[in-house]
Formats: sequence, C-alpha cells, structure tokens
Amino acid sequence: MSVVRINEAPHFSVEGFHFTGLTSPRRGASEISTWRLEVEPGAHSDPHWLDHEEIFILLDGAITVSVAGESVELHAGDALNVPAHSLLQLSSSGEQAAHAIVCLPAGTMATMANGQEIGTPPWAQ
Repeated sequence: MSVVRINEAPHFSVEGFHFTGLTSPRRGASEISTWRLEVEPGAHSDPHWLDHEEIFILLDGAITVSVAGESVELHAGDALNVPAHSLLQLSSSGEQAAHAIVCLPAGTMATMANGQEIGTPPWAQ
C-alpha cells in the first residue's frame, strides 16, 4: 500500500493547466495513473491524443472538452470517457478555475495533433 499526500505530490504546469501527480508507477501504482488537474479561466490545450482511454471527473467549475471533433461541456460531478486514439482538446471559458481528477492506464503515451510524440506525461509517470 502506498499513500500520496497532496502536499508532497509533484506539481507540473503547462500554459494554464496545473497538474498534481497522485498515483503512478513512480508513486506506488502499477496499473493506473491519476492526477488532479486545475484549468485556469481562458486556458486551452493543444490538440493531442493518447494510446489508451482517459477518464475525467470534474470536481468543480466547467470545462469544454472536444473529442474527435465533438464538443461537450462538463460541470461538477460529470465524468467523461475519452476513447483511445481520439483527438482531444480541453478549454475553459469560465470566470473561475475548474478542477478535475484524471485517470488512465500507467504508461499511456501522448501524441500531439501534428504527430510529435510526447511519450508518457511527467504527471503520469
């Protein structure tokens, strides 16, 4: 058993997106990576896709998620399953930051829409 304390978890930021690494292979999990995601108002991610499915559970606020060209707005309590190999983009137009828990299989690899391979994001390692 391993416990990751939020105040000891690693933090990463990318242009309006803040990641707090929770479970991952480097933090005691062998099969699942999870992190807390904060999306600043007005932030939008670059389009990308993952080689495994990804789950978003929105804790508060609202975000818009585009999956394979179809957009949906998520609100607190909503959960979204993003299928593997689906082009994904996140954005927030709210006045306050949104927070979510994100889950995916350990070792999942990311690729940008332009074909640039990113590998496993550091918050999921």
